Amino acid sequence: MNTPSSLESLIEALRCLPGVGPKSAQRMAYHLMQHGRPGAQRLADALQLALAALRHCQRCNTFTESETCVRCLSSKRDASLLCVVETPVDMNMMEQTHAYSGLYYVLMGRVSPLDGIGPGELHLDRLLARCGDGVVREVIIATNFTNEGEATAHYLSEMLRSRGVSVSRIARGVPVGGELEYVDAGTLAQALRERRPVAG
Repeated sequence: MNTPSSLESLIEALRCLPGVGPKSAQRMAYHLMQHGRPGAQRLADALQLALAALRHCQRCNTFTESETCVRCLSSKRDASLLCVVETPVDMNMMEQTHAYSGLYYVLMGRVSPLDGIGPGELHLDRLLARCGDGVVREVIIATNFTNEGEATAHYLSEMLRSRGVSVSRIARGVPVGGELEYVDAGTLAQALRERRPVAG
């Protein structure tokens, strides 16, 4: 197939999105070029702006446009509670429960040896520094109930408990194998309320 190289590059670039295979990427690329050029330009501009403006919050590691995000700067949050999640989307889901008023730490991933992601790739030194600041009283581990999420939760709980930090895990109101992004807010709120200490 004699596809222009610039179009091939666009198709290949779209494949980096989750759940987008070769056929979907091809459909998207042709749609953008054939029917959605103004949308394509908006997408390009928004992506360029996000790449230039977004950085990681120095305290919780989520995306922000300033050094410290608005949530971390809020005096209304309970700084003695720190909830550890895998992604910013998971953090947003926790917020939608209206059941948690503490602060967060976003791992931006999870321990996944098959993908070459070990504890070193998650930069856990920043989390440890946060937990050792004398303010954090309890760390709530809210990683997903997947094999990788459970492995991450186990590693974090062992690491934190060995440093004298009180650790709990959200309860399994969240389905086994479920990811927070797809759980309804009521179920997530119940799991948060029924969290329990991590057994030694």
